[in-house]
Amino acid sequence: MQNCNTCGAPAQRPISVDFEGKSGIYDSFECAIHDVAERCSHCDCVILGHAVYAGEAPYCCEHCSGRS
Repeated sequence: MQNCNTCGAPAQRPISVDFEGKSGIYDSFECAIHDVAERCSHCDCVILGHAVYAGEAPYCCEHCSGRS
């Protein structure tokens, strides 16, 4: 049995993710998201939806991007 790349728990039903050069085995979508998803360049939260971009940097919202 493989262990989750994020939390280390045994992955009884492993999820394999390969996205933009990053890949891993996870025990849940939550762990996959925390490892693969973009993070806000200001507050470092995980961006689950569409990011707001200022230049090349991703932000979670208009406020963090400095556009508000």
